[in-house]
Amino acid sequence: MTRRRRGRDREAPGPAGFLVVDKPSGWTSHDVVDAARGWLGTRRVGHMGTLDPLATGVLPLAVRAATKLVPFVQNSDKAYRGWIRLGVDTDTLDAEGRVTRRHEGPLPGEAALRAALEAFVGEIEQIPPMFSAVKKGGVPLHKLAREGREVEREPKRVRVERLELLAYDPPMLQIAVDCSMGTYVRVLAADLGARLGCGAHLAELRRTRSGPFDVAQAATPERLAEAAEAGRIDRDLIPALGVLGLPALRLCAEEVMQIRRGAEIPAQEPPLPPGTCMAAHDDAGEVVAILELRPGRCLRPLRVLDSFAGRR
Repeated sequence: MTRRRRGRDREAPGPAGFLVVDKPSGWTSHDVVDAARGWLGTRRVGHMGTLDPLATGVLPLAVRAATKLVPFVQNSDKAYRGWIRLGVDTDTLDAEGRVTRRHEGPLPGEAALRAALEAFVGEIEQIPPMFSAVKKGGVPLHKLAREGREVEREPKRVRVERLELLAYDPPMLQIAVDCSMGTYVRVLAADLGARLGCGAHLAELRRTRSGPFDVAQAATPERLAEAAEAGRIDRDLIPALGVLGLPALRLCAEEVMQIRRGAEIPAQEPPLPPGTCMAAHDDAGEVVAILELRPGRCLRPLRVLDSFAGRR
């Protein structure tokens, strides 16, 4: 019975790659993944970096064999545009939360605001918010928060490359943020409010870039659903070779067979240092494996992709 069930559950071959969704406000990242599984006809879909339900914008998905490549995608920095409201604190640090404090005094002027923003540029420490997916003792913090519990959280170091004031119309200000993976813009908003002494929360947020994926590549769920209905959603998949940012190595048919068996192959050109990872591909440009150059000029497979990944 187990064998028959496995046979029924086996998916048909299909193309692998990355799909960039323009996430709407109100959707969770898992909502997008579930929808994409329906569009693409596969369970093998995973998102690359959670977006809060309030936020919109770039949510990259790895599809089928590309899920094995996620650790090798280069440049995990993010870019955002958002609106912050001064004078109001909330328990979630964003507009979806319960108001915990209102500031009754005057709000800061633009010069004080710009000076406060500059203090958050560079390497900083952030305490993860209680309403987040970070786990404490194996339990997500947001579950504890919904039970009315608050626990101590360890601060983590993140990097803010750019924090620019785009507009200020009190109590609202618009910002542009370039930051490292793991940075909470909600926490930036709340910490800014604390520094100014008036409180603040994140009112709106849009992610415009996530690693190598840009908002110009993103498609709305409505358009993707239409493409799936028309049988052409595979055209929206971004090939892995251009995303990985690794040196590319073209393999002949015999080398592809050896790699798929898990065997090492001798390295040819280019002369790279040991430890270098390479994206090995076949004649059609499909990524076959991630190879590591070992001492002795041998290439060892670190990840081998499914042979039925399909063609674009």
